[in-house]
Amino acid sequence: MRQSRIAMRVLAGTLLAALARAEPAHDHPVPEHLGRAHFATSCPSVQSGFDRALALLHSFAYQAAGEAFREVAAHDPRCAIAHWGAAMSLYHQLWSPPGAAELAQGENELRRARSVGRPNDRERALIAAASVFFADANPAHNAARAAAYAHEMALMAARFPADDEIQIFRALALLGTAPPTDRTHANQKQAAAILEPIYARQPDHPGAAHYLIHAYDSSELAARGLKVARAYGAIAPSVPHALHMPSHIYTRLGLWDDSVRSNEAARQAARVQHDVGEELHAMDYLTYAYLQLNRVTDAERVVGELRAMGPQLGDDFKVGYAATAMPVRLAVERRRWDEAAALEPLAGAPPQVAALVHWARALGHAATGHADLADQDAAQLDACAAEARGNGDSYWAAQIVVLSEEARAWRLRAAGSPDEALSLLRAAADGEDALEKLPVTPGPVVPAREQLGRLLLELGRPREALVELKQALSDAPGRCAALSLVSRAEAAAAPVEGVPGPSAGQARDAAAAAGQPSCP
Repeated sequence: MRQSRIAMRVLAGTLLAALARAEPAHDHPVPEHLGRAHFATSCPSVQSGFDRALALLHSFAYQAAGEAFREVAAHDPRCAIAHWGAAMSLYHQLWSPPGAAELAQGENELRRARSVGRPNDRERALIAAASVFFADANPAHNAARAAAYAHEMALMAARFPADDEIQIFRALALLGTAPPTDRTHANQKQAAAILEPIYARQPDHPGAAHYLIHAYDSSELAARGLKVARAYGAIAPSVPHALHMPSHIYTRLGLWDDSVRSNEAARQAARVQHDVGEELHAMDYLTYAYLQLNRVTDAERVVGELRAMGPQLGDDFKVGYAATAMPVRLAVERRRWDEAAALEPLAGAPPQVAALVHWARALGHAATGHADLADQDAAQLDACAAEARGNGDSYWAAQIVVLSEEARAWRLRAAGSPDEALSLLRAAADGEDALEKLPVTPGPVVPAREQLGRLLLELGRPREALVELKQALSDAPGRCAALSLVSRAEAAAAPVEGVPGPSAGQARDAAAAAGQPSCP
């Protein structure tokens, strides 16, 4: 009898084990892949949780990182560096600066960091550096605070030369304070020099890969970033931003199919994670790439899906910019002037976001013969520039001035003043060339120099147009409209001896017949 009971227990155990092995796979959580970042802390009991939060921070998964750092602090209330991490999740160094509420929240976290536990020297130094940024609660002083923080990180990097994490954060501070007017990209090159050897040692580090892509995100340096761009998505595929980031390099190089794949994956991941900002960011880059591939139906589908998502927050810069830029891109790139003229700014949009709509409306009104309405939107652009200056934002003020010059140029062109229009577009092109784009955008909706080339071609000056268009393509390779304009200009600039060259329309038809991109 006893043997029988033993046999029954053995059989039951065997069945339970078999059932456990047969448990459906979907009952298990999906493995998380964030890459590997490690910063040895004075809180060994929560080290793995801290490293996970750090990896999220390096991939700009800011909300998730903040939650993860706060969870670490909850498990070990004496872990001072966890409060540093929670504060740093509020400091979006390459995106929009924190507002007053975020600055106050960050300072509160750092106050706790300074008052709990026994942090080691590195931790105290990081807490002190972050405190320099968050101590001043005035959002208008962001540039000065960022510069002070970058200075502290430079001192830390000299003090801890062998510490990869300190060096990585130093590189990020360099990128965050790179002057947009410096077309030599000195900060970016210095950051890349720091990051490249770290990436060679730690090829699965999300921060090293991510920040290298940002360091190389310029027409001058983009080719250097292609290898790491292709790697980053596989390092941290659980983070939508990591799936999107390679498209910064793909956009710079005109690799549109790659950009589409990158942003389709990022958008899907963001939707699953309910990250609206990251989904819209990917959708904006996706719209831009579809338009360059002349996949107009796909671009229309994405813009339609944006509208189906309902009203977006204009005061969240990342959300507001993407939600505004997508319909503007579609209308202006396809020269649908009635659509452009009918656009409306998002409620609460900051001046640099509202300016995109007023620019598109001004172009639409000028092209459809409503000069007075075009003038009204040009005046709104001036008001947006003044508001940006009042906010202490000289970068966006200068970018809005470029949009204003473009809008007035096409208004003058429609009014029969081509020479004045050319003068304004040249000024706009020179002004735009003097400024680097910010990471939140794939670039101008239509580069000013490309617009200048178009106007010269319309005025029957194809050779001059080619000079401007080829320069535009050197800065923004693979743009569909620019390639189409070059084909037309080359056909118009090379007539048979003694025979007039073809008209712009004939040149366009010839380019289409030859398989060239067909863009308006």
